[in-house]
Amino acid sequence: MLEGNGFFSKLSPKTSFFAGLGAMLVVFFVIGFFVLLGVVLKDKDKNSQLAAAVPGGDVAGAAEPAPQDITVREVGESDWVRGSSDSKVALVEYSDLECPYCKSFHETMIQLFKDYSNDIQWAFRHFPLTQLHSKAPKEAEAAECAGELGGDEGFWKYIDKVFEVTPSNNGLDPAELPKIAKETGLDEQEFTACLDSGKYTQKIQNAISEAAAAGAQGTPYSVILVGDQKVPVSGAVPYDQLKSYIDSALKQ
Repeated sequence: MLEGNGFFSKLSPKTSFFAGLGAMLVVFFVIGFFVLLGVVLKDKDKNSQLAAAVPGGDVAGAAEPAPQDITVREVGESDWVRGSSDSKVALVEYSDLECPYCKSFHETMIQLFKDYSNDIQWAFRHFPLTQLHSKAPKEAEAAECAGELGGDEGFWKYIDKVFEVTPSNNGLDPAELPKIAKETGLDEQEFTACLDSGKYTQKIQNAISEAAAAGAQGTPYSVILVGDQKVPVSGAVPYDQLKSYIDSALKQ
């Protein structure tokens, strides 16, 4: 019987030990790499499915939305609104303050309201996507505190500023929330006390459930209300497209 033909048998015991250890480390590294890759791809797929449910601005050429039988609460005193309650058309927006599509759509809505301030009522409702933006629920609570201290004007100034300064995608430092309150004319200490109390936590959770009942699967998600008709609009549609929807609603 021949001995010593194996590679390791030609090495010293110490060298063989380190060579074997190195081989084991390589095997563990390869296994770990593929396990991590699987986790990343799974998470990416989940986020892609959520993003695909409500597209962003890439919706040119989409068919005009049709009325649907969905559950949407009428605009009332509990809402934060711009515009008159006598307006023929109301647009209810479900939004996430850390959503990049919402950030761009907010600018679209500001322009739309400037052009149709006498014709539409714009109501803002919270729909923070907690799986994607863990900071968004607290930012929604902050907006509620701003509304408590400053009414409709205080609320709108606050979310306008948040959308202006946030990098989106969970990029806003929570320490900035009281500073934004001060910049928009609110009492910083009163605001901080309100935010720290957590008094609006449940309201935001209820808002998430309400948005889901209205058919929201992502943000921004809007519903145009004209008479008894409810017309959902998914995604950050371009200005001209949104304008055409409003023009059609005003003709009814």
